[in-house]
Amino acid sequence: MERTPGCPFDPPPELGKLPPMARLDYPDGHAGWLATGYEAARVVLSDPRFSTRQELKHNPIRMTSPFGQDRPAPPGMFATTDPPEHTRYRRLLTGQFTVRRMRLLEPRIEQITADHLDAMAAAGPPVDLVRAYALPIPSLVICELLGVPYEDHDFFQEQTARLVAIDEEGVPEVAALAGYLGELVRRKRVEPGDDLISGLTGDLDDEELTNIAFILLVAGHETTANMLGLGVFALLQHPEQRAVFSGESADAAEGAVEELMRWLSILHVGAPTRAALEDVEVAGELVRKGETVALSLPAINRDPSRFADPGELRLDRAEARRHLAFGHGVHQCLGQQLARIEMRIGFRRLFERFPGLRLAVPASEVPLKERAAVYGVESLPVTW
Repeated sequence: MERTPGCPFDPPPELGKLPPMARLDYPDGHAGWLATGYEAARVVLSDPRFSTRQELKHNPIRMTSPFGQDRPAPPGMFATTDPPEHTRYRRLLTGQFTVRRMRLLEPRIEQITADHLDAMAAAGPPVDLVRAYALPIPSLVICELLGVPYEDHDFFQEQTARLVAIDEEGVPEVAALAGYLGELVRRKRVEPGDDLISGLTGDLDDEELTNIAFILLVAGHETTANMLGLGVFALLQHPEQRAVFSGESADAAEGAVEELMRWLSILHVGAPTRAALEDVEVAGELVRKGETVALSLPAINRDPSRFADPGELRLDRAEARRHLAFGHGVHQCLGQQLARIEMRIGFRRLFERFPGLRLAVPASEVPLKERAAVYGVESLPVTW
């Protein structure tokens, strides 16, 4: 479905006209479902009768899986495995992403952010905020956390961008990135450092650790970078609201991040999906065993039965924290606390440093990532 021209932050209007569970014809001929209702989505994401195994699911968009859609996920690809296999990986990783451990990273994230703001100020306007700020900050943070050399960022950022493009098959990118990370894992076994990959070498074999690093590296910068870029674009179009990021209240800034995540819902096509392991009734509809349910997060996070006036951006919205942008259930985003910290610091420090920040081009000329699985802006020219 196409978004309405001139409305870059709103999902396609047709989504709002659908029932909570609607029949959907998949590109491969599968007769599946599309969930657009909030309560329906919570059931699908949390009920163990729904599986995330890739070999059981059908893709709702015409996009070839680089991992082999009809084969089980390789070892370590925990995002497309079910318990108990998923539980084993999750337990190993949860300790690396606790709220306490993420809080300990805040001073370093503050320093990385300040360094990039200094560089922007030194370069002077105009700048592309994506290249100067939104992309490098989460990339550098996840590199330091994992132990990936940041000097290789051009390589893995390019591979990741191609990997999430709807029109690309992604196979060469997966091979290149997996090969790079596999070599890194082998080096870590010989010369371990104080990083996440080194810390897991005693629990996982090379293939498992390579695939886990693959997921964390891609997810750890692609999603947050797009939220920062698109979020700044949204705030520049709603200048009356961005003052919340210049205030003294950290709680207000945290709440504003939750509302931006709800309102923008950047995982806009193709994910998440689940396959029914048996017949399950959802929102009054019977989902048969073997049928795939795709979830439209933009529609779900604007469900009027859950959020009052859902199309309005309200950075003080109390119920925004109930959004499903990070998923729900056992597969809820592992790095969500890190992402929250990066966004809170990223938005707040940017508008404190450049209170006069504004677009350097008309809003209609900002290029959008409409042909990517993760929505965002290709670039964001700004001045001050």
